[in-house]
Amino acid sequence: MMRRLAVLSLALATVCLGAAGVSAKPTADTGPGCGLGKMAWSQYKKQKSIGPQALMGITNMLFPPSNQGFGITYETLGCTNDEKLWAEEKATMFAGINFENLSQDMAQGRGEHLASLATLLRVPAEEQAEFFAMTQEKYTSLIQSGEASPVALVKALHEAMAAHPVLAKVSTAR
Repeated sequence: MMRRLAVLSLALATVCLGAAGVSAKPTADTGPGCGLGKMAWSQYKKQKSIGPQALMGITNMLFPPSNQGFGITYETLGCTNDEKLWAEEKATMFAGINFENLSQDMAQGRGEHLASLATLLRVPAEEQAEFFAMTQEKYTSLIQSGEASPVALVKALHEAMAAHPVLAKVSTAR
């Protein structure tokens, strides 16, 4: 009974995976990405064959279950990240903790808190003067009296940067 169930499961998995493969669009790297499985089977000669890819995927799922998350977070196990998600969260958290100081710095067009926020928003050092001037110029629209929250501030900053001739390339590079 167990043997029949195992054969049936394997057959069903093969049919489902085959159907998914037919309808899926091809990507540049068809491998399992990164993680312990990718590292463990990296010496196998035919990396794009189904055997090593299946072994990489299974290893990533089973040993330990969070190895790809760990690898992406800490850029280990052959994984990388662009930190866009965390950069956004860091900027919002920083704006929340330092909202009053940021408001003052933006009104003045300069200050340590504003410089730190610019760094968190990935504004290059050579363009921070433009960023400071833009925040001072658009102060009233950025610090809205009806919706003075860190999330609204960071969102408004991104929108203002996207509309700015110099800072637009920083905004689109996020």
